[in-house]
Parts: sequence; structure tokens; C-alpha cells
Amino acid sequence: MSITVALDSDRARRPLRLRLLTRMAICAARLLVLLRPHLLTRVLSRLSRNAAAADSAQANAARDSVLAASLSLNGLRSCLPRSVSIALLCRLQGVWPTWCVGVRAAPPFAAHAWVEVDGELIGERGRSDSLARLITVAPTKGPTAKRS
Repeated sequence: MSITVALDSDRARRPLRLRLLTRMAICAARLLVLLRPHLLTRVLSRLSRNAAAADSAQANAARDSVLAASLSLNGLRSCLPRSVSIALLCRLQGVWPTWCVGVRAAPPFAAHAWVEVDGELIGERGRSDSLARLITVAPTKGPTAKRS
């Protein structure tokens, strides 16, 4: 027996510019998730350079916009394209949340992708310590390594 579950989405009317940016982020995310994990991480790391850290309100607004724009990203099994879409939409607005991929720390173990801000999960159930991070892409302010 299977159960189809959809996440809540709001019906608020968004400005045309935000709707277009959201669609661009979703289309780009659908292509990026086809990459191998190390390439996806490299691309997202490059995109996160010189971006200010997103705050909770910005990340939640981006998540709400992505969920309102795409019914397919509302499903429980679409966490990877949803999280990449949220991160890309934030980047198009000049900020970057921490993008994470990991597993649930307690049974049933399952892979999951999400965004967080200051250790706070954005739009996810549970606590931050209930997920074990395997890959993270945090906002960076330029190159971290110095060349000699």
C-alpha cells in the first residue's frame, strides 16, 4: 500500500519578477540534480561564493515560493530538487542558505536533502540533530585559501 502526501502550499499571489526567478531556479535545479554528487557540490559551492548568508525569513520565503510554483516539488520524495531550487532562488536574490545532504540519524535511515540557516531547518519536521550531514555547502565570502 502506498500513500501520496503533498506538503502544504499557500495561494498568495506573488510578483511577476519573483515568479519568473522561481521558475528559473526550478528549471536550473532540475538540470543540476542530474549531475553526480561531487559535481553538484562543486557547482553549488561556486554559486555560493560572495553571497551573504540568508536569514530564516528569506529562506522560508524562497521555500514558500518554490512550493507554490511547482506541485511536483511538494512531494516527500522530491527533497533534492526542492532544496537545490530553494538555494538557487536565494542566490538569485543575493543570499545563500546552507544546503545540506545527509541521512536520518535514527531508523528508518533514508537519504534527505534540505536547507538550513544558522543550524535551523527550513520547512522540515524534526530537529537539526535528527539528521546526519554528509555534504554541506555554506555561504562563503570569497576564496578561503591563500596562495603563496
